[in-house]
Amino acid sequence: MQRISAALSLGLATFTAGFLLAACETSNTTPNGAANNGATSTPATDTTAASGGSGLKIGSLLPATGDLASIGQQMAAAVPLVVETVNACGGVNGQPVSLVAVDDQTDPKAGAAGMTKLATVDKVAGVVGSFASSVSTAAVSIAAQNKVLLISPGSTSPVFTEKAQKGDFNGFWARTVPPDSYQGPALAELANKKGFKRVSTIVINNDYGVGFEKAFVQAFEKLGGTVVNKNNPVRYDPKATTFETEAAAAFAGKPDAVLGVFYVETGSLLLKSAYQQGVAQGVQIMLTDGMKSDEFPAQVGKTADGKFIASGIIGTVPGSDGKGLEALTKLWQSKKGSAPGEFAPQAWDATALLVLAAQAAKENTGVGIAGKIREVSSAPGVEVTDVCEGLKLLQEGKDINYQGASGNVDIDANGDVVGVYDVWTVGDDGKIKTIDKVTPK
Repeated sequence: MQRISAALSLGLATFTAGFLLAACETSNTTPNGAANNGATSTPATDTTAASGGSGLKIGSLLPATGDLASIGQQMAAAVPLVVETVNACGGVNGQPVSLVAVDDQTDPKAGAAGMTKLATVDKVAGVVGSFASSVSTAAVSIAAQNKVLLISPGSTSPVFTEKAQKGDFNGFWARTVPPDSYQGPALAELANKKGFKRVSTIVINNDYGVGFEKAFVQAFEKLGGTVVNKNNPVRYDPKATTFETEAAAAFAGKPDAVLGVFYVETGSLLLKSAYQQGVAQGVQIMLTDGMKSDEFPAQVGKTADGKFIASGIIGTVPGSDGKGLEALTKLWQSKKGSAPGEFAPQAWDATALLVLAAQAAKENTGVGIAGKIREVSSAPGVEVTDVCEGLKLLQEGKDINYQGASGNVDIDANGDVVGVYDVWTVGDDGKIKTIDKVTPK
């Protein structure tokens, strides 16, 4: 898996702040400095200087390194692309937008330190992040305390909904990806459709894994299925490096299928261990969004006769079927020579909503963004897919209803959206392809 080097291109001020916190890599980045990995880039000093500290400043808190790096780098690349697009059409509230990017390292401690820096040193109004639910959990209370809107393009734990309902975030939390209270039932529906009656689970022991496990078990049992290890769930330490015991326990008793809720690096090691022990033979493996990376089949490895061990695995991932997807795909292709990766549309939409909400509020503050983000994402209002068109209409005093690349992104009172899910599989060639869609009933 690619690794991002230390931020060699950082300006001295940013480097010093990052060094003092000692937990995250940061960079001030603006449109012309957008790098493919989105985590480290050379500042475009003309735009940063033009903002004079009074223009809209946003941050990103996404994994350029760590367990989710292979997906996080794609997500992080979407954020500066929005900033570039917005600044090319006049910026927000008459000034350019500036961006400070932080690598959360797929680690809650680094994420908390990064969020602290973004809120108190860089004084951003909004942050796109994080991907891992455990990192967002560590960051969101810091964001809320400092009146910074944190909008996640990938944290799917149902815990955020529960806390939002209690008022824990004071309106400073949202996400452009649906919670696993939807994806769990969607995967249960897929398992039922495939005829699986007895399923075992093995999950990463954090908010994401345990929350998904709970949602899946409830939904699968309602459909008449049995979770064979419900009373003795297998949950692995996110910091673990060996998984022989966990793999053997999850596949014990030869269930029809095993649901794995993993992150890429640890999940690949676990699947390799299951193969090497011979326990996975004849058992369907089902995975989730945290494993949908083009790199994972190669990381799991091949059999002695050269076949990919991961061949035939199926899984779900929040789909992207928004009205703005075609335009984003064309832009991404022209800028990067490829289609946008997993969760890049959700990251694009999260960034777009930050700038649109700031324009609607006519102020570059977290309070202003929090007060308008639901308004610009939902009806009534003129439907727009183009962020620049949306900014223009808002400048004219009109209401808008942003239609995203990932979906309609109608953010509700808990900061949630509802989505569809793609069903994906790994082919014999090790390539991942989408084969169907599924929605929870």
